[in-house]
Formats: sequence, structure tokens, C-alpha cells
Amino acid sequence: MRFLVLLALASLCAGCASVTRGWEEQIAISLTPSGVEAVVSGSSYPAPCITPCAIKIKRNDEISIAFNKEGYEPQVVTLTREIASTGAAGFAGNLLLGGGGGMVVDGASGAAMDHKPNPVIVTMQPVAPPRPKPINRRPPAKPVS
Repeated sequence: MRFLVLLALASLCAGCASVTRGWEEQIAISLTPSGVEAVVSGSSYPAPCITPCAIKIKRNDEISIAFNKEGYEPQVVTLTREIASTGAAGFAGNLLLGGGGGMVVDGASGAAMDHKPNPVIVTMQPVAPPRPKPINRRPPAKPVS
């Protein structure tokens, strides 16, 4: 009887990650200085945005975000994918409830994954000014007599 009660509770608390978390997530992007275009590579929804902004991506996308602004060093941030604790719970829910099909869907869709870092926070570094050329301070040549 206890097993049935635990199983019933597990079915209420757990579900496949595709259902509980979805296949997409929002990534917030904050940049200093603001107003810089964020160019997203690898997204199923390619759309640049002007910082600060948020982008919608699929959880299984491999993402990098490039930032370029005149007077600053270019920056590229590559996001990693990690199994989220809530995604792992949903994935485990498939196991408890005998949902082998749900495990396949969650694995293929990336529903159990989150991108890191989120939010993406970047401080761009100013380009170093060019070094001045050294001044040649040789004494004047003596006239030949």
C-alpha cells in the first residue's frame, strides 16, 4: 500500500521534462556598455538583439553570442548546456513512471538541459590606444672638416 501511495505522489510531482519545462528557454543578455548588437550563432531562431535584451532559443541549440563595438575589444560568449535540477527531476519522472518514450523525447529535444551562463553578463574592454613611437634622441652629427 505504501508503494502505491509513493507511486501516486511521484506521478503528481514528476513528469517528463518536455511537458514541465518545454523545449525552449529565454536567455537574458546584459552588456556594458549597453546598446551593442548581440549576434547569436547556432540558434534555431536567429535574431540579433540590442543589449540589454533577451533571446528565445531551443534547449538543444549550441549557442555562441558575439559582441562588437567600435573602440572595444570584440567578445564572444559560448554557452554550455547542463542538465538542470528540474530537468533531471522530469527525466527521472519518466523512469519512475515507465516512460521510456518520454526519456527519448527529453533527450532528443534537450528539454532536461539549461544553457549556462544565463543571464549572459559581459563588460567589454576598451581597445588599448596605440603606443607612441619612440623619439630618436641622437645628438646632432659633427661636421667633418
